[in-house]
Amino acid sequence: MAESVVPEAIFIGANKQTQVSDLHNDKKIVAFGAGKTIALWSPIELNHQGVYATLKSHEAEVTCVKFIPETEFMVSASEDHHVKIWKFIDDSHLQCVQTIKHYSKTIVALTALPNIIAVGSADGTVTLWTQNTQTDQFSFGQEISIKKGFFYPLCLSLSRVEKNKYLLAIGGTNVHVFIASFILKNADIENCQIVAELEGHEDWIKSLAFRHQETPGDYLLCSGSQDRYIRLWRVRVNDLIDDSEENSSKLTLLSNKQYKFHIDDDLRVGIDFEALIMGHDDWISSLQWHESRLQLLAATADTSLMVWEPDETSGIWVCGLRLGEISSKGASTATGSSGGFWSCIWFTHEGMDYFLTNGKTGSWRMWCTKDNIICDQKLGTSGATKDVTDVAWSPSGEYLLATSLDQTARLYAPWVYNANGQKRDVTTWHEFSRPQIHGYDMICVEPVTNTRFVSGGDEKILRSFDLPKGVAGMLQKFVGVQFGQENEMPESATVPVLGLSNKAGEDDANNDDDDDDDDEGSGNKESDVIDPLSLLETPPMEDQLQRHLLWPEVEKLYGHGFEITCLDVSPDQKLIASACRSNNVQNAVIRIFSTENWLEIKPALPFHSLTITRLKFSKDGKFLLSVCRDRKWALWERNMEDNTFELRYKNEKPHTRIIWDADWAPLEFGNVFVTASRDKTVKIWRHQTEPTDDYVMEASIKHSKPATAVSVHDAMVGDKILISVGLEDGEIYLYSYFSGNFELISHLKEDITPADKVTRLRWSHLKRNGRFYLGVGSSDLSTRVYSLAYE
Repeated sequence: MAESVVPEAIFIGANKQTQVSDLHNDKKIVAFGAGKTIALWSPIELNHQGVYATLKSHEAEVTCVKFIPETEFMVSASEDHHVKIWKFIDDSHLQCVQTIKHYSKTIVALTALPNIIAVGSADGTVTLWTQNTQTDQFSFGQEISIKKGFFYPLCLSLSRVEKNKYLLAIGGTNVHVFIASFILKNADIENCQIVAELEGHEDWIKSLAFRHQETPGDYLLCSGSQDRYIRLWRVRVNDLIDDSEENSSKLTLLSNKQYKFHIDDDLRVGIDFEALIMGHDDWISSLQWHESRLQLLAATADTSLMVWEPDETSGIWVCGLRLGEISSKGASTATGSSGGFWSCIWFTHEGMDYFLTNGKTGSWRMWCTKDNIICDQKLGTSGATKDVTDVAWSPSGEYLLATSLDQTARLYAPWVYNANGQKRDVTTWHEFSRPQIHGYDMICVEPVTNTRFVSGGDEKILRSFDLPKGVAGMLQKFVGVQFGQENEMPESATVPVLGLSNKAGEDDANNDDDDDDDDEGSGNKESDVIDPLSLLETPPMEDQLQRHLLWPEVEKLYGHGFEITCLDVSPDQKLIASACRSNNVQNAVIRIFSTENWLEIKPALPFHSLTITRLKFSKDGKFLLSVCRDRKWALWERNMEDNTFELRYKNEKPHTRIIWDADWAPLEFGNVFVTASRDKTVKIWRHQTEPTDDYVMEASIKHSKPATAVSVHDAMVGDKILISVGLEDGEIYLYSYFSGNFELISHLKEDITPADKVTRLRWSHLKRNGRFYLGVGSSDLSTRVYSLAYE
């Protein structure tokens, strides 16, 4: 027996926070908050692996992530009120080495320099922490209170003016930028005070950034506000300060207030307004200085990235480069839009400038430029921004569908072939399509065929979707999936402005007027939709996933009175079984629909009294298994002629708590199914004819946490079956089972498993290179794919 579990892919979206990401400049590793985990990604990695690890420790959404410059440390903060210090344990992984439990409110702002960090909390305070160089531990240094009860810090930036003397810029729910100064001596903070309030903005301050000192004692601070303006402030010290306005004999035509103060007897600082940058249409989210050139990058809520630089002749700050999208007409934060970009990263590698930003869909977009000329948009990463509720492999096992509470259904697949048809050296997984972008939270999904799936959301209907030609061609080119009957496929799909249903491709030409930055402006649906996909050299980027990779809706299935909770499709692809939320017998019924005429086959199937959590057809399609919150399971026998069902077996007390999941074993193993329950047990049920015709428990195994997901592989391994079990805390166990005995194959290591409840496990039917593949959905926002070598 050989066994090894490898994490093949992690898809997880970035949190919508302005300080949620940072770059380690030497290692070129991006860390970003993703749910309550911190995702690690190497954007310059040639194989485009995407997120390669998620760090667990926080207990609520991560709000801030910051690498401490020139060190091996990283700081993170969260809505769990904790600040955590991380340290690299090798070139690519970090370990939590300290947790600061000082706060009673959410941490909303964070900045750091070697040996010191500043933390802004929702209680209105800003706190300084200093590092002991002997122990590497951070300890409390000083608390700064600004208009307590009336001010909420939103952004911070630290600057070391000289040696051990520092400035801290504080922005938040006030139109002023507050400047504090302090002295750091042997891990002690001295003379900490608010020394200036910079006036000029007309709304809250969202981003601050000091530029490093190219000229000692003369450098810049930038501030970005909800007033849509960026202000630049010049910081000078001692003899470099312009004192000309103090000369009463000099005529002054323009009053430019200068803020002057002393950090100590030897260091005098002056700050004055330098420039006003106008040109953005919505809130300024994040600002980043270039590491060597006098250029400023701004990410904004109008879905744009702009690089600002002073004109060589006039000195006026102008936009030298714009990336992103033309924002939707009338869509702004003032109208309730949550779009735009949240945080941004800017770095140089091998002569190229890389621009990274995360948007409302959780995806990272990346561009690279040389001499301000856009070279290419690069592959970023993507993933859900809320709980992943279901995952399901296509019947062929070649791609994985996932639904989420972020109101999307996503398709993930391995990138096997380059655009020229050559096989890649390394296979990596990517999001190849976003078939459904919906107006309701998505709950469940199940493929009918390789080109059709059915999904259910927080509404009372099921929706069916068909694969369009463009997506089929792309999957064939990059993944190697072969689809027949391409002539019968729809061209494409679009979402109407005021609709929930993806329309077929004939509407595309009418929508071009709204898409100012489409690749083609001709209005011809084939050139607008098919051509961009056929010209792709890599898997699609985020803008293509949102625009051109929807699947058109085929049918709606009505009948349920409340929100859909689960569904399954029979192995012969003729029937769909579904159930909805319920707290009574009347609504806790199973409804059966025909895929041939899309009509309900009546009557509905009553037995349960609460919400049904899982429906599973047996491998031969003759039985339908239902498990429920009422702690019961039921087996319905199918009449293969008229597709009606009759309750054949039931168990009123199989578990002592809610049954969350169930699955059937392969037919060769007998009439066997598995249940997983909140009572922490997983049980095997086998059909026996003696002494009575019934299903009896053959074996049970108990875990440390509630069992929330279970999946049995379709194929037997020797005389055993392969079972995966997911728990409420994200743990995953792999077992082989035979004749009443569970044999542990692997308890997946903590550093590769989800950080929250496993919502769904699914084995792929397809083995690749002799390895089994397992798809995992979790409440930690992630969709994961693991491979297992097992004989």
